[in-house]
Parts: sequence; C-alpha cells; structure tokens
Amino acid sequence: MPDGRPDLQGTWTNNTATPLVRPADLAGKRYFTQEEAAEFERTWLERLVGTLPEVDRFAADLSEVWFDGAKVVPDRRTSLIVEPETGLLPSLVPAARDRIAARPPRNYDDPESRSLGERCLLGADAGGLSMGPPIVPNPLALNYYRIVQTSTHVMIFGELVHDARIIRIGGEHLQQDIRRWFGDSVGHWEGDTLVVDTTNVSEKVQYRGSTAHIHVVERLTRTGPSTITYRATVDDPDTWSTPWTVEIPFAATSARLFEYACHEHNYSMEGGLRGARADEKAGKK
Repeated sequence: MPDGRPDLQGTWTNNTATPLVRPADLAGKRYFTQEEAAEFERTWLERLVGTLPEVDRFAADLSEVWFDGAKVVPDRRTSLIVEPETGLLPSLVPAARDRIAARPPRNYDDPESRSLGERCLLGADAGGLSMGPPIVPNPLALNYYRIVQTSTHVMIFGELVHDARIIRIGGEHLQQDIRRWFGDSVGHWEGDTLVVDTTNVSEKVQYRGSTAHIHVVERLTRTGPSTITYRATVDDPDTWSTPWTVEIPFAATSARLFEYACHEHNYSMEGGLRGARADEKAGKK
C-alpha cells in the first residue's frame, strides 16, 4: 500500500470442510493423513447434516453443488481451533451452563424468538459466524469476502447477509454503553500483521453462549500472493473457563460477490409458519 503496509485488499474465501471443533471420533488426532483428508471431504456433507437438528435438515437444499466441494485446510488439521490442543471449546463456566439451559425453546409462532441466523439478521448458522468476531466459516453458506483498505480504515464486507465490519486504525474503544452487532474494532499494525481488538459486542449476538463481555483479538497476515492467515483469540470469562484460539486460511478468488437477498420477514417465514399449521392439522407435534 502507499503507506508501506501489506495490501490485504481483494476478494477472499475461507470455505472449508474442516469443522471449528474436532469431531468426537477424531479425539486426540490433530492432523489427517492425505488419505484420511480425502475421505473426510467425501463424507463431509453427510457428517454436517448429521449434526443438525431434524427440523433444520433441508434435504435437497443441502448438496455438493451448494457447498462447492469444500476441502479441509491445507495443513490437514482436524479442527479450526488450534488452542486448546484438544481442538475443543473450553468448558463452560457454571453460570454459562445455567444461562444456556434456561433459554426457552424455539417458538415458531414468534419470529423474534428465533435465532439471528434464522431471521437473516446475521450470518450465524450451524456454529458459524461469518462476519464475527471471531470470523468462523458458516457451514450452511458460501463464505466470500471483499476487503477494502486505506491508511485509516479496513472494511471487511461479507456476501452472506451483506454484513460489513469497519475497522479503524488506531484510537480508543467506544464507551461501554455503545454496543454494535460486530462490536467496536480498533486495529493496529505489528510488523506485517494487522491486529484487530474488538469489544462492545451487542449482548444480542451470544455466539455459542457468549456474553457482552466477549473480547476478541484477530490477526490478519498476508502470507503469500493469494493467501491470508486469519487467527483469532476469544476471551469471555463469563462463558468459557479459558480463552480459545482459531486459525483459518483465506484464499484469493476471482469469484464475484452477489446480492444476498435473504432478509427478515421474507417469504420463507410465511412458509415455515404455514408448514407448522399443516403439521398440527395432521396431528404431528
């Protein structure tokens, strides 16, 4: 860039078959062999569908065409989580377990009680959080991003739900009572790495049980002509017993970003409610 900083601009994707959390049948195994990786990729869609609640299994909508032949990350890790080495999220603190257990079940007659992902307010489905923080690939979507960079700001724009994060370079965080969907992100450069410190995340987000006290430090490093290494450390003492860290490669792509027209109160909401009424008439719970 004109200011001498690495150029992060371009269109990128972090699509991957590697799950955030290491699957139970791979406990203790940090890396696939080449043959194991190929088999995991072959069965990845079946595995993903098996993790979803029955009501969310969309049958024909989930196909290899939709998921664009996702591959495991290049170093063949079995999880995107790199710390702890178990590849698992740290244990929940007691207050978080109680808080999550007390959540009411989804109410299909009350759209505002449903998740932010279902309401198309955030790209948050099946354990992903497409715009973060932290940025975690959404298993139910194609994950494409456009980065625009100046000496004073960096914008990350996501195709999913057309979300955008504005990172200002330098300065102080906003006062604590100002909350945003993606928090308040302040960046600085450490050598060739952009370090982004984010606080002030809205209490409505609750990523995997997190609270408004979540604090995320992200590091974006241009590691080659067509690669960025994204690494994020998540800390929320009101949710997890220890911080945890995720590492995800971003690859340059010539793909175009298209309008993502899903929005709250679209036709699928009406269809979902009609389907529930039809099930009731048929005597189904």
